[in-house]
Formats: sequence, structure tokens, C-alpha cells
Amino acid sequence: MRELLAAALPDLDADTQDAVMAALRARESVLSTGIGGGVAIPHAKTPLVGELMMAAGVAAKPVDYDSLDGEPADLFFLLLGPETAASAHVRALGRISRLLRREPLREALRQADDEEAFLRVVAESEAG
Repeated sequence: MRELLAAALPDLDADTQDAVMAALRARESVLSTGIGGGVAIPHAKTPLVGELMMAAGVAAKPVDYDSLDGEPADLFFLLLGPETAASAHVRALGRISRLLRREPLREALRQADDEEAFLRVVAESEAG
């Protein structure tokens, strides 16, 4: 799933995607970013991106992700940021994890039929 999300990020050529994947794997080797409730937030800081970037998606089939609760993950939020944006990176991680603690939001994201519906669920959760 990380690979699919990394490929969805704009303006990353194949070599950069490979390097980003290496950074994500290195971060994951420290501690799983599977936070539980079927959610994983793979993230890394890398000089290969000039600004904070995010991709999100729902896996058709849950993935064993060594999550903190031992359950597989199906909601993924990939976050990349440059080393120079560490505080923005941490704030984004915190906001994503706080939002995704809500089971109704996680379920609504899982039920989204397409990207527009997924984004609408996120926007509505931010507004409310």
C-alpha cells in the first residue's frame, strides 16, 4: 500500500519514489506507524520533497501492518515532508491521528465510493 500511495504523490519521478520508499521503510523499522483501528500513517522526512505532501487511500483488503493493536490496516495516510518542515510534519501527524480516532469517520472513509467522496468525508470532518 505504501508503494501505491507514494506513486500517487505528484511530481515524484520513479527514482525519487524509490528513495521515498527507502525513507518510509527506514522510519517503519524504528516503530510501526500502524496506530490501530485499521489505520496506518506511514511518514518520513526527506530532502527529496520541497513541501509537506500527503496521499491517502483505503486498501481493498486489510494489510498486516504490525499495528499497535495487532489488527490489520486498511486506511492509509502517507505523509512526507522536508527536514526543514519538522514542526508542520508533527502538527499534520497529530491532526490526522486525532481525526482518525473517531470510528464514525473511519467507517465513512471506508465506505467512500471514490476520491471525491473520500475528500468530502475529510472536509466535512474538518468543518464539524
